[in-house]
Amino acid sequence: MYLMESRFKRLLDAVVFVNSSANNKSSGRNWGGINKKKNFNYSKCRFLKMPNIVKVLFSGYSSAVSEKEDENLPYVHANCSCVLVTGSTNLIVDTMTPWDRDRILKALNSNGLSPDDINYVVSTHGHSDHTGNNNLFLKAKHIVGFAISVKDQYFLHPFDRDIPFDISEGIQVIPTPGHTADDVSIIVNTENLGTVVIAGDIFEREEDIEHPEVWRACGSINPSQQENSRAIIASLADYIVPGHGPMFRVTDTMKKKLSRNGIGCHQ
Repeated sequence: MYLMESRFKRLLDAVVFVNSSANNKSSGRNWGGINKKKNFNYSKCRFLKMPNIVKVLFSGYSSAVSEKEDENLPYVHANCSCVLVTGSTNLIVDTMTPWDRDRILKALNSNGLSPDDINYVVSTHGHSDHTGNNNLFLKAKHIVGFAISVKDQYFLHPFDRDIPFDISEGIQVIPTPGHTADDVSIIVNTENLGTVVIAGDIFEREEDIEHPEVWRACGSINPSQQENSRAIIASLADYIVPGHGPMFRVTDTMKKKLSRNGIGCHQ
């Protein structure tokens, strides 16, 4: 914000100087040095706040268990949704697998960003398809589930007492356990979409609202807790980015259905 204001002040100086010079030439008046910084009251200027923008870089996916085997084990195909949030701060949510490094770098570059421009990396939980490229972002603060860290510093935040973590204006991280013991979701207030919640694997994809066996089959350490987290998220969201599917709009019907399944509400 400081850099933005500094650049804006320099722009105002240039505009005032040009206008002053033009007026002096056209009227012959002495404008008393209005182009001088000390005579311009910047405190009366309202600096525009950058709106938060949510962009899904990659929509996640998952498949049923394959009948084939590799290394003598059955397998599924899966990768998570990767989301970029810009505006009051820059953050990336869920960095996919280590084999997606080049895809993420290319997507950032197409949005005019490099890894060093990211202020926060948030992994909704610690599974490998959600953390694979966190090490690209060495200038960012990292949030992985309930853990907040920079280098070897770990910051103690009471997610376990249902306390949200404020990243910046209009962006919060809230505890939403169930899929794992320490899932988090990111709430982003936007101008164009309303409230977007990036929910990780608390929601597998939109279809799991009508067919809850979908998310249950994908693993849940505490299904009743996950039901509650799903109800909380739905009550807050206009749109949800699920862990393994495209972003979807939350309808009143969805909210009612999920509230009946949930056992509480977020304060």
